[in-house]
Amino acid sequence: MASNTVGDLMAGSSTMWKSYLYQLQLQAPKPKRIVCEHNVEHKPEHYGRECHGAISREEADRQLAKAGEGSYLVRESQRQPGTYTLSLRFGGVTKNFRLFNDGFHYVGDKRFDTIHELVADGLITMFMENKAADYIAVMMAEPIYEHHSKFTTLDGRTNKKPEKKEVRIQDDLNKVNRTMLDGPSSPKKIEDVDPISAASYEKPHKFKVHNFVGPNWCEYCGNFMWGLIAQGVKCADCSLSTHKQCSKLVPNDCQPDKRLIKRVYSIDLTTLVKAHNTTRPIVVDKCVKEIEARGLESEGLYRVSGFNDDIEMVRQAFDKDGENAKISPSDYEDINTITGALKLYFRQLPIPVISYEVFYDFLTAAEMDKYDTRMELMHKAISRLQELKPAHYQTLKFMISHLYRVTEFQAKNLMTAENLGVVFGPTLLRSPEAESLESLSKMKFQQTVIEILITNRDKLFDL
Repeated sequence: MASNTVGDLMAGSSTMWKSYLYQLQLQAPKPKRIVCEHNVEHKPEHYGRECHGAISREEADRQLAKAGEGSYLVRESQRQPGTYTLSLRFGGVTKNFRLFNDGFHYVGDKRFDTIHELVADGLITMFMENKAADYIAVMMAEPIYEHHSKFTTLDGRTNKKPEKKEVRIQDDLNKVNRTMLDGPSSPKKIEDVDPISAASYEKPHKFKVHNFVGPNWCEYCGNFMWGLIAQGVKCADCSLSTHKQCSKLVPNDCQPDKRLIKRVYSIDLTTLVKAHNTTRPIVVDKCVKEIEARGLESEGLYRVSGFNDDIEMVRQAFDKDGENAKISPSDYEDINTITGALKLYFRQLPIPVISYEVFYDFLTAAEMDKYDTRMELMHKAISRLQELKPAHYQTLKFMISHLYRVTEFQAKNLMTAENLGVVFGPTLLRSPEAESLESLSKMKFQQTVIEILITNRDKLFDL
């Protein structure tokens, strides 16, 4: 196919969705089974009358040449009895493929219920690669993704984008609680920080191979996704559908659909906040608000464990009701139930708040003896976390401010920065080499990291 023809095909449609590959698939040869006219003894049960037993390659070629394009049969290898070959006619020649079955039929990565479906999909794939190789090679060159994304309808009209829920990062929570509790000092407020939107957080798409029912078009390049099964990939969090090769070019702009996120606990932190359009996880905000309202003077706060059954009920409430979960004193009188539910949330995060990428940055800083060097490296580690995972950074910043507030009541709750470091060291940051001897040796410094963050909150987070 000449390059100018490819260009004409790419630009020849006035609609956003390009139909050339769809029309081409309709022209692909249709599978025709060559039925064996005699009974084949000892053939596997998963093969039907397309199995001709141990016939020669030449005999298979003769029968397929006579039947024409798209014809196929299964034969047992004469050289390796017990192994089977799929022979099919395409492009005027007979092609042979080693055939496997593990409950499904396959010759490559795709699995099929029947040989007929396998052949149909194979004929489409070979036909497309043969007829549209040049087109496929350049189809990603002019993506429609930027002006389409998920906000454009099939006829090209643009839907209104959902409003971004701006969440200003300031210490309103503590300001309210100060009127309820006669605390030692007034906390600083972050008034001059620009509003933070969950939509501004970067999040990679969670693409998985998908079997699309009926015709589907790639939402990156606008071209048809050919084949009968596993035609492309689909994001498990936002449903964006693309060719497998196009998925490698899609930016990290996944906007999770709240309807697809079935729970709150054990969900990636960035995925959760983007799905709920909040700055921090709803569990963190609601639990901290409850703890600061009625628990700051509780002896052994965070150190004393709540009842496991009650903590599990709180987890289930958040998973079921999200931001509407009820955790008031009338629901759970023991504040240790709420602190336990919060700690459980952090422990069950797939990626800890202080993510794996910066784990050793924080530990290296904590290992420094010289104060100035320690603070410089710690500030760099925090800045790197903010750059790599802004949702994690906002959550850490919020939690450290909260833990600092807890230490202001240490005369009554007995929870110093050191004690809180023991509790939250293995909770907010975990070693990438989990359960290794090296990770155990680093436990002390994990505790030191949290202690340093709490005692130097104002300097490290520019409060």
